[in-house]
Amino acid sequence: MQFFVVYIKEAHAFDGSRPNMTGPVVQEPITWKERAEVAKRCTAAMEIAHLPTLIDGVDDGIGAKYAAWPDRLYLVGKNGRLEYCGGRGPRGFSPDELGKAIETCLGKAQQKK
Repeated sequence: MQFFVVYIKEAHAFDGSRPNMTGPVVQEPITWKERAEVAKRCTAAMEIAHLPTLIDGVDDGIGAKYAAWPDRLYLVGKNGRLEYCGGRGPRGFSPDELGKAIETCLGKAQQKK
């Protein structure tokens, strides 16, 4: 099993379209290089820098396609299909639900052996 962080549009940009001033506030990155730097600081501050981080383009294509803003949990099966799609954060952000979905997928994989 592999976990990834997918860094999307910044939720705490003071100059963003929907600024959230509850966390560390930054200027909205306008280049991929700037976004990568903010993502690096974000994952370090959240103490998740040990997880591989994928960075959405400044066009926010992945974030828009997966309705991921401000945060969301997904589980992608080996077949590339979504096995779990959590609710939009912060209210719908449920690691416990994701954990149950992981256990279900692992149980199905064991049954196939």
